[in-house]
Amino acid sequence: MRQSLRVLHVIRSDAFAGVERHVANLAAAQHDLGHRVRVIGGSPDHMQAVFGSRAIPVLAAPTTMSILRILGRTSDPDVVHAHMSAAEFAVTLAPHLRTVPLVATRHFARRRGSSTLARQLGMQVARRIAAQIAISHYVADRIEGPSTVVHSGVPDRPDAGPYLNREKVALVVQRLEPEKRTEVALGVFAASGLAEDGWLLEVAGDGSERGRLELLASDLGIWQATRFLGSRSDCLELMDQARAIIAPCDIDGLGLSVVEAMSGGLPVIAAAAGGHRETVGRADDARLFTPGDASAGGDLLVALARDPGRAGRYGDELQTVQREKFSLTAQAQATIQVYREVLR
Repeated sequence: MRQSLRVLHVIRSDAFAGVERHVANLAAAQHDLGHRVRVIGGSPDHMQAVFGSRAIPVLAAPTTMSILRILGRTSDPDVVHAHMSAAEFAVTLAPHLRTVPLVATRHFARRRGSSTLARQLGMQVARRIAAQIAISHYVADRIEGPSTVVHSGVPDRPDAGPYLNREKVALVVQRLEPEKRTEVALGVFAASGLAEDGWLLEVAGDGSERGRLELLASDLGIWQATRFLGSRSDCLELMDQARAIIAPCDIDGLGLSVVEAMSGGLPVIAAAAGGHRETVGRADDARLFTPGDASAGGDLLVALARDPGRAGRYGDELQTVQREKFSLTAQAQATIQVYREVLR
């Protein structure tokens, strides 16, 4: 078996959110391990920003047909790695790839298909898949079929500086869609009362809920202290400046933004659900609140604000957890091992 593998990642997308970041990070790490990697899907500009000087070809693929057109002129890889159901389905339609092992990463804690037809298609796709990777035990326990858990990793970052050098900012980094429960984060900040002490709430992200959330900030009396930043490409810099990040979603498969916050030593206050139990929950001083309980989250946030020494130690602990358990190199190595097993 060749030591260097030809890997093709496929995702039906021309955007750049959590799954696309996962693909970009993984592709870059696999390239650094000496493998030949190509990517179909995701915003090429954002992907290339992650790749830097690495020679990793990437093409946007917003539709299933665009994936098929690109696959039709793609030389055979050793392994095709699909991300999300649409990409899995597209690969099964490519006749010249039928003998190439298909590995699928499951990013969400749900079974394939939201309708009878979609479930039937999902069953056909499942028969084509040689191996499944789940990004967390939370996901693995809620999908059909066996899977190997490979936690998503992020690049290690420098040691966090003094906590009090950070600004009085509580940060939210996520899409503004109903399932992300951003309204709970606003409630947490309002319940903390920190706006009266000069703190700000910064919301980085955009989506269909933005208008409703802006009205909610006014209703909660925190409008003057809330900044809706829209989609941002500098989220790591925002994390370096803030004193806390609030992660209210209770169905995140893992929560890549949370792991990125941990990598910079940023204290995390998260819903005690989903993948957060496997990330933040590994810390001895984990700050987790009952999902939806904004009052409890507010208590955790104000406790951090009142004890900066403990907040700094908590951030340091989270950074240590990330480096030990959510390393990008470890993720890439474990994923390559899955490839090698199916190639045998």
